[in-house]
Amino acid sequence: MSTPVAPRARTRLAPVEGRLDPESFLGAWQELNASATIPHCVTNVERTGVIENFRRIADTGRGGKFQGFWFADSDLYKTLEAIGWEQGRSGTDAYAALLDEVAGLFERVQTADGYLNTYVQGTPGVTEFAHPEYAHELYCAGHLMQAAVALRRGSGDERFLGVARRLGDLIVERFGDDGVPLIDGHPEVETALVELYRETGEPAYLHAAELQIERRGHRWLEPGQFGSLYYQDHLPVRAGAEAIGHSVRQLYLAAGVTDLYLENGDETLLAAMERLWESAFHTKLYVTGGHGSRHRDEAYGDPYELPPDRAYAETCASIAAFQWCWRMLLATGRARYAEEMERAVLNAIAASTAATGTAFFYSNPLQLRTGHNGSDEDSPSERLPWYACACCPPNIARLLASLHSYAATADDDGIQLHLLTAGEFRSERMTVTVLTAYPSDGELTIRVSGRGELRIRVPAWAAGASADGAGEPVPGEYLSVSCVDGTVVRLSLPMRPRLVRADERVDAVRGCVAILRGPVVYCIEQADLPDGVLVEQIRLDPAAPITESDGTLVLSGHAAGLGRSLYSEGGPGERGKISFTAIPYHSWANRGPGAMRVWLPTV
Repeated sequence: MSTPVAPRARTRLAPVEGRLDPESFLGAWQELNASATIPHCVTNVERTGVIENFRRIADTGRGGKFQGFWFADSDLYKTLEAIGWEQGRSGTDAYAALLDEVAGLFERVQTADGYLNTYVQGTPGVTEFAHPEYAHELYCAGHLMQAAVALRRGSGDERFLGVARRLGDLIVERFGDDGVPLIDGHPEVETALVELYRETGEPAYLHAAELQIERRGHRWLEPGQFGSLYYQDHLPVRAGAEAIGHSVRQLYLAAGVTDLYLENGDETLLAAMERLWESAFHTKLYVTGGHGSRHRDEAYGDPYELPPDRAYAETCASIAAFQWCWRMLLATGRARYAEEMERAVLNAIAASTAATGTAFFYSNPLQLRTGHNGSDEDSPSERLPWYACACCPPNIARLLASLHSYAATADDDGIQLHLLTAGEFRSERMTVTVLTAYPSDGELTIRVSGRGELRIRVPAWAAGASADGAGEPVPGEYLSVSCVDGTVVRLSLPMRPRLVRADERVDAVRGCVAILRGPVVYCIEQADLPDGVLVEQIRLDPAAPITESDGTLVLSGHAAGLGRSLYSEGGPGERGKISFTAIPYHSWANRGPGAMRVWLPTV
C-alpha cells in the first residue's frame, strides 16, 4: 500500500488502502493526472533543462550552464514523487527508462559525503550552504526524500532511498547538535525528514527534523528584502499565533511541526499549531480555499485582508494547506480539518488545472476584470502549460497521484470517511464501498463488509441532512454507525444552492455574496453573459429563485448601467433585469481568457 503519511504513534488514525471510482469527480481527475499531467511534467522537466542539469555534472565534458531557478531540482523530485505514488496506485511501468537514467545520474552526481544539488555543484563560485536564505538546498533535499519514500512505497524501488539516506546522513552530521545551526529559507525538509524516519526507522532523521523546527524563529537567516517573517524565522514555532509571511513557507512549516508532534507527542507543538490554524483558516482564508492575499511577497495579509481581485492564492499554498490539514486530522480526528481539505481540493486546487490536465494556474484570483491583459504567474487570465518557476504543476501531480490515500482512515474501532467520494476503502477488519455522484449529487450509499464502527463526516453546511440505517447526522461532526457484515447506510445531504456572506471585516467584499452548492464555489464568467453586458455590471437579486441546469446555476438580478465618467453623483442607474449563469469556480477559464467573478454585489 502506498500512503503519503504513515505516522508511527501519537494518533489512532492511520491511512487505509483505497481506490477512487474513476467515474467520480476526484477519481476522474486522478485518471487525468495519470494520463496527462504526469507525462506533461516529465516532458517539461526535460524540455526546461532540469534533467540536463544532472547530465552535465555527471558528464564533465558535456558543457553548458545551469538552467532554471536555483531550486529547479525540486521540479524533478516532485515529478518523481508523483510517479512513485502512481506506480503504487496503478502499477504503471511507463517510466522505467526515466527512473533508470535518473537513478544513475543521482548516483554519479551525489558527492562522497552525500551532498546533491545541481545549482550549487554546477555553478562556478557557489559553495555549499553559503546562502540558506535563498538557495533552497534543504528544500530540494526534502523533496528528494519525499520522492524516494514514494518510489519505495509505490514499487519497492530502493535506489532513490539510498541517495536520500546519504543526503539525510549529511544533514544529520553537519547540522546536528554539535554542528552548524543552519535552517533553510524555505521550510520543507522538516516534514520530509520525519517521513524519512518513518520509512527507515532511523531516529537521527527525526531528531534532525526536531532541530530544524526548534531553530526556527531565532533570526539565523539574513532578513533580506521582506524580513525574517518571509523565511518563517521571525518567532519560534511555539510563540507564533498568527499565520504570516510567505504563505507556502508558513504552511509547509506547519505541516512539519504537526508531523513532529505525531511522532514525539509534544503537546505544546499541537497547541501552537491549533492557534496558528485558527488564524489561517478563520481570518485569512479565501472562500475557495486559497491562502495568501499579497503578491509582493506571496504572503498572508492582515486578518480579513482578502481582496478577491488581488488574491495571490498560490496553488502550492492550497496544496500545502491540504497537507497540513491532513496531519491535523490525524493528530486530532476533528472534522473541521477534513472540511478544509475538501474545500481546497474541490475549489482552489481543482481550479488550478485545465480540463486538458496540461495547463495550470500559479495564482488563483477570485475575480478577473474586463480588459485584463496578460497571463503570467502573478496575474493570470488563462492557464499556462508551464512556468519559469514551475513549482505548482508537479506539486499538483504528486498530490493527485496520492489522493486516494487521503479519503479515509482507520483505527482500532473501524473506518472513518473524510472526503466524500465514490470508491472503496479497506482496513484489516472492514471494507467500505461508497456509491455517490458527490459533489454533483448529495445522495451517498455506503456498503460495509466486515464488522466495526463506520464514521462518516457530515459537512458543516449540511443542515437538514438525513441518514437511513444510522442516527441523526450533525453538521460538522462524524456520523457513527456500528456495522455488521452487509450493513448499508444511506446519507442524504441537502444540495440546494446557498448564498454566503463574508464577515463584515472583509471589507473588500462587503455588500456581496458568494454562491455555493454543497462544497463547490460558483462564479460568473464573461462567456456566459449576453453581448454588451460585462461581469462588472451584474448585481444578484438574493431573493430570486436559483435553478439548476446541467451542472450550472441560473440566477436573476440586474445589470447596472455604465457611468459616463469615472466618478459621478447619483450612480450609473440600471439597464434592467437579467438572468445569468454561474459555473463551478474550478471550471473557469476553460473557454479562453475572459472576466470572472466569485463575489457578486446584490441589488
